[in-house]
Parts: sequence; structure tokens; C-alpha cells
Amino acid sequence: MTMFDGFRLEHVDLGEVSVRVRYGGAGTPVVLLHGHPRTHTTWHRVAPLLAERHLVVAPDLRGYGGSTLPPDEPRHAQSSKRAMALDVVRLMARLGHQRFAVVGHDRGAPVAFRTAMDRPDLVSHLVVMDSLPLVEHLERTDATFAQAWWHWWFLGQTDKPAERVICADPHAWYTTPEPGAMGAGNHADLWRP
Repeated sequence: MTMFDGFRLEHVDLGEVSVRVRYGGAGTPVVLLHGHPRTHTTWHRVAPLLAERHLVVAPDLRGYGGSTLPPDEPRHAQSSKRAMALDVVRLMARLGHQRFAVVGHDRGAPVAFRTAMDRPDLVSHLVVMDSLPLVEHLERTDATFAQAWWHWWFLGQTDKPAERVICADPHAWYTTPEPGAMGAGNHADLWRP
């Protein structure tokens, strides 16, 4: 059996962006949204199991994998969770689904949440995994957090030097051995009150 056996892989033009999406199965639709720095392939073990009872739709979020990202807008609106949520709504409409469940992991979690908040008439169920509400992130941000999670600020720079650094040595970027550093595992200790 190959990965995503029986699933279709397409690029769907949503006007502002083209979204790479893999879908398969039959039944009530479930959208799976990946986290950073992943693509839809993060769901390769889960999607076939869900496809036994559901139609599974797994897109690459805009700007990730095979999906495009429009040019920069004021306040980076093109990369907002609301813009990504609208992609989900448009994608599901293009695929012919009026109501669906949405599951989000990591960066995909606030996109799933935003989809449910903006369009409760379309979202039947919401699953949010490995994510804190954004307000929690912002309220708990201090020097300790900024030092341990320096990569968040690095990734947010407009000139985008992060991509060059990550691509130069991806192994080093994602496998930092120091406790509390990116790639070192659970960071729950940073979030204790």
C-alpha cells in the first residue's frame, strides 16, 4: 500500500491562490489542516483511516508546500488566519460541500478555529490540536519565551532571511539539542503560570 492510496491530488484555483489538495474516501467531509513547517502529507497515516468513514480533504495551507501565496498586503493580511480560513471555505465549496468538519494541528489549529468562528453555518465539528489560543501566546510572551522561541520572531521578518538559513542546514534548524530550544521537544514548562 502506498501513501494516500486511493486519494486524488489536485491544484484548485481559488482566485487569489491555488491550493494543492489531496482528497479521498466517502461520507461526511472532514478537512485536515497541517501545522508549521509541514504540508498536507503530515496526515498520511490518519487520512486513510478517516477515509474509511469520511471524505477526507487535506490541503496545503496558502504559502506552504504546493499552494501559492499572493503578494504581501498591508499588515500581511494575505497570510492571516482569516485569509486561510476563507481558502478552506472556498475550497470546500469548489469541491461541492456545503457543510464539513475541520481539524487543525499547530498552525492549522487557529485556521480551523477561524473557519468555525467566521462560518459556523458551514462547520459541523471543530477539532483543535497542539495549540493555545493566540491571546494566551501574546499575554504570556516575555523575555524567557522570546529567548527560547527566537525562531518565531526570526520567521516573522519581512525580508525573509529565515528561508535561506533553514535551507542551508535544515537538520540543524530542526534538531537543536538544548532543552527549551526549537526541536528539543515539549515546551510546556514555558507556559506554566
